[in-house]
Amino acid sequence: MLLGVDVGGTFTDAALIGGDRLITAKAPSTPRDQSEGVIAAVEAALEKAAAEAGDVDRFVHGMTVGTNALLEGKVARTALVATEGFTDLEELGRQARPELYRLCVGHPPPIVPPERRIAAPERCGPDGVLRELDEDALRERLAGVDAESLAVCLLWGFRHPGHERRVAELAGDSIHVSTSHETAAVFREYERCATTVVDAALSPLLRRYLERLAERSRDAGLPLPEVMLSGGGVADAATAARHGSWTVLSGPAGGAVGAARMAGDANAVCLDMGGTSCDVSVVRDGRVQGTGGREVSGRALALPMVDVHTVGAGGGSIAWRDPGGALRVGPRSAGADPGPACYGRGGREPTVTDANLLLGYLDHESPLAGGVELDRDAAARAVGELAAVLGMELFDCAEGIARVAGTEMARAVRVMTIERGIDPRELALLAFGGAGPLHGAAIASELDMRTVLVPGASGVLSAVGLIAAERRRDLVESVLYAGDELSAGAIAEVVERLAARGREELSAPEAEIRPAYDLRYAGQAFELTVEGDVRPDPDELRREFERVHQERYGYADPDASLELVTVRVAVALEATQLPESGKRKAESGKSRRARFTGEEVDVLVFRGVPDSVEGPAIVELEESTVVVPPGWGARADSHGLRLERS
Repeated sequence: MLLGVDVGGTFTDAALIGGDRLITAKAPSTPRDQSEGVIAAVEAALEKAAAEAGDVDRFVHGMTVGTNALLEGKVARTALVATEGFTDLEELGRQARPELYRLCVGHPPPIVPPERRIAAPERCGPDGVLRELDEDALRERLAGVDAESLAVCLLWGFRHPGHERRVAELAGDSIHVSTSHETAAVFREYERCATTVVDAALSPLLRRYLERLAERSRDAGLPLPEVMLSGGGVADAATAARHGSWTVLSGPAGGAVGAARMAGDANAVCLDMGGTSCDVSVVRDGRVQGTGGREVSGRALALPMVDVHTVGAGGGSIAWRDPGGALRVGPRSAGADPGPACYGRGGREPTVTDANLLLGYLDHESPLAGGVELDRDAAARAVGELAAVLGMELFDCAEGIARVAGTEMARAVRVMTIERGIDPRELALLAFGGAGPLHGAAIASELDMRTVLVPGASGVLSAVGLIAAERRRDLVESVLYAGDELSAGAIAEVVERLAARGREELSAPEAEIRPAYDLRYAGQAFELTVEGDVRPDPDELRREFERVHQERYGYADPDASLELVTVRVAVALEATQLPESGKRKAESGKSRRARFTGEEVDVLVFRGVPDSVEGPAIVELEESTVVVPPGWGARADSHGLRLERS
């Protein structure tokens, strides 16, 4: 059997695949030690499958340890070694305002304070060493530093890593060392330095967590876990522990990969709405779109990642009144403890889940996945207090909460589509996560989209995606080729070097090679990534780049000089094939009252996937609930439910 476990802000999801069976389970997340919730979810899944831990051959894990540490600032005590004169790179940044018209918004404080910044007496240029490393002086400077982790980022270290390697040797084995040429071998000093600092700050925490999880796994009879990386590939736990920055988007990556597999040939916007946040990604031609870097919690990460936009709108997002008297939702969340008021665990603030319960989309007589009983009276008290503050009726306030949350998610979809030159009306909306199918049709209506896809295992699709993910290494090298240097032979040499390294790390000489190239016109500050062959024709690369440039920016310049900035190579083993979602034959249950656009109506309630149904209706799947509003219809398909707007 194959096991995937994904840790979310509210629930920890487990998925087991054995032959053509898919078994899923949920357990409450345990923020103090995520490994406790992981083992609880695994035990629940094994019990449902009537299986034992020894039946599991492979265990893949997606987590939020690194993300949470970065968001909360609870990271390891970190020092930085940088070339003399460049030790303040992380703090100086790009000198760009986070928000153009809000002058009061600042950057997050640097992870490494001035007293832990160490100047390395050395200097390299693009063609090699200009000043040899003064090892004796560096030893003295390292001796007085109190830190548990060390980031090393020297000028041109991505091209000439000899000095970085020597600094790591001088630091010794008593401290974790992250070097920039191993973490993010790309140009642009600030981004490379910031990424290396984050890597050093997270790796000790991640190592301790994975050691605890490995110990619990051994005690339970499970295999050692593999870890989902931010780029959508899977690595062994030792690799992940050495490079904590590679796992910052571990959780969202699993959902994006699972959504891409479920979308099949369809181009889709993927909406993963959990208890704390909503992650939006785009799948085109069967593959989730990626990016070569982004900011997380205001910190630059120059790493291969799935291209995900996150907003603080989940089932546990708290509704509140802003100083102007408007109803707002999120980004603060009730989380797993105490959770929404309707969970009956001490939560008193109104959340999106409380609103959905009052609107009739959820049923207090039907426990949520994980055995959570819903208390309608507690939800009414929490929403009622906010309604009184806003001067609204109870159910108007509940409907407003659901609509505001939906608007936040629709805005996130626009960021990933309209702002990238993509028309969302030409795509399907693939809604998953515990709360995604509740809001999928409403969000699609706001964006004038006509199709919503809901996988049968939508509530645990991130865990399913972990099993479906390929074992992979994502390798990069900045080359800065232009003019005569930009030749098929020169590019192929870099691709072959990176491919050989990736195959060696995977111990897989036959692994698939997928190159991609970051290109730009001369004089541009940023690049666009295009896919190409192992030995690409420069003319073909140019044609593909200009097609993408035209799509993104609305123009192309055939007379401008072209530059190849970075070569990216994904070295991957074949991914696991997923069985079709096990669809329980729908049982037509009782009807109940639900509220749509200010009117209460009777809705049919189905348990399982119906062959077809016209809205208004509610479909209760094993780990999620699908709302089919008036004007929408739904029918079963190979992976779950397909909603169409009439």
